[in-house]
Amino acid sequence: MLVIGLSASLLGPAAGVLTSVLWTGTSICFTAAGRRLGPTVVNATRIGVAIILLAIIHRLFFSVDDAWIPAVNGRQLLLLALSGVVGLSIGDQALFTAFVDIGPRLSNLLMTTAPVFATIFAWLVLGERLGLIALTGMGITIVGIAWVILERPRRPAPHATGHRTRGVLLAVFGAACQACGLMLSKAGMGHGWMADAEHLDPQAATLVRMVFAGVGVLPIIALSRARNRRALARGQLLTRRGSRLAGLGFTLAGTLIGPVLGVWMSLVAADATSVGIAQTLLSLTPIFILPYAAFVEREHVSVRAVVGAVIAVVGVAMLFVVA
Repeated sequence: MLVIGLSASLLGPAAGVLTSVLWTGTSICFTAAGRRLGPTVVNATRIGVAIILLAIIHRLFFSVDDAWIPAVNGRQLLLLALSGVVGLSIGDQALFTAFVDIGPRLSNLLMTTAPVFATIFAWLVLGERLGLIALTGMGITIVGIAWVILERPRRPAPHATGHRTRGVLLAVFGAACQACGLMLSKAGMGHGWMADAEHLDPQAATLVRMVFAGVGVLPIIALSRARNRRALARGQLLTRRGSRLAGLGFTLAGTLIGPVLGVWMSLVAADATSVGIAQTLLSLTPIFILPYAAFVEREHVSVRAVVGAVIAVVGVAMLFVVA
């Protein structure tokens, strides 16, 4: 219903670009929420709310037997469980912490290493091989975004905590986890080992992996609470900016935009095209976030950043050509 009028060949790339647009909105919302509630609270809350919303959507629009949870076999369950824990529990926790440490723009820029990880993982596990034009398009897109990454900002992003090195490492680690999670999701839908007619729908796969993401985030919550108690015992106050009510509002908005619609569309993209191409198109958030960085965060957006965005768009156009 979201893809009426799109040819089958354009479905994957279009869903990938739409995912980047959605993730631009969710990164902005979760950055604002993380400053008010902390990254762990945001991570846990958005997964719980996402499970409820995805279950309702599945029950109303996708279930053939009025079931709240889709039927999957044991291998699919294992692959989607690993996808949820690696990509959504561990990887997103790292990314949300990076949002608070170094801001949404730099965090998303560093996440553009994800297509490299995705291409390698998909080649090793799913046997996916990309042609010369597709690899060239991916390379041009990544180079365009890297051109922006290599430019040192004139001043740190507003509200950043100062943990620049930690934030950079966590963002790259989150990129690897995101790529691995996407590859596991595609395998969990049945690619590479099941007949096409037996593949699991992307919406159902999103729901299953989100349930296990909720399980995977529980130890992270426990560790975070223990760390916070130790900090309070030492008399270290936990810095939060803004009201908790506003933080909850940003979390709920970000959940609908990202973990529900965004993650769903990312699996549509992975289902309809190669993991490497899908992950490249999922990594366009730094391009879409430039206007926000300039006009809201009041970061300096240079001519170099604009040129990098144009180069990235050229690469994206090539990926649509080979779709």
